[in-house]
Amino acid sequence: MRPAEVASDQHADEHAGDPNFMASLARGLRVIRAFSEHRRNLTISQVSQTTGLSRAAVRRCLYTLHMLGYVGEDNKRFFLRPQVLTLGHAYLSSTPLAVVAQPYLDDVSRALRESCSAAILDGDDIVYICRSAETRIMSISLFVGTRLPAYCTSMGQVLLAHLPDDALAAYMARVRLVARTDRTITAVPKLRKVLSGVRENGFALLDQELEVGLRSIAVPVRDGRGAVVAAINVGTHSSRVSLDAMKATFLPLLQQSARSLGQVLVG
Repeated sequence: MRPAEVASDQHADEHAGDPNFMASLARGLRVIRAFSEHRRNLTISQVSQTTGLSRAAVRRCLYTLHMLGYVGEDNKRFFLRPQVLTLGHAYLSSTPLAVVAQPYLDDVSRALRESCSAAILDGDDIVYICRSAETRIMSISLFVGTRLPAYCTSMGQVLLAHLPDDALAAYMARVRLVARTDRTITAVPKLRKVLSGVRENGFALLDQELEVGLRSIAVPVRDGRGAVVAAINVGTHSSRVSLDAMKATFLPLLQQSARSLGQVLVG
């Protein structure tokens, strides 16, 4: 199970004794999260193993989701149906940032001929809410809804750097800094120092900390009150663009795009 899924499931378990907490709804959502890019077709046993739920509970959840049109079934293997997209669409269509960011990302992507994305912080992860993909530079697929660890991503470091002191301290106390490459920051004191520099400089520049060959640079997006509400970044392959070139060429365009986007956001 991914760290974000574990954290979410633990959060549900903490509320198990709350009379107002709907355990059945929590189990249904846990079953939906069992499916992913690499787990598209699952049996009841596989969902049970992934979620930690009993086979009987999984069977009831899948039956209900199937009856509601969220899950399909073929030869005892289950898969998500397009109806699931309505759950995410409700958020995206009601969030001004997700609605208005796309043309700004498209402009940056066309100008640099690189991929440009926007993300928010959700728990200890960043979640992609908008993306303009010029090329695919990562081994994993990135799309709206993709979650990645905040500590080893440029947008994540930007968003962490602008957290209130108490929220950042809580994050540092619980985060597990797992090495994704030999360049990933795995020590809390070093991460604190890096985030301090990100906050001071106004951008984060990462060189192959998430994936070998991937470089990315990110800046904050501020709303009308000046609060950081998201981050936008450009990613490229290390063989194509140097770090100095990213600061000289990518950064000014990203900063201008972030300012323009922020001007249309209501604080």
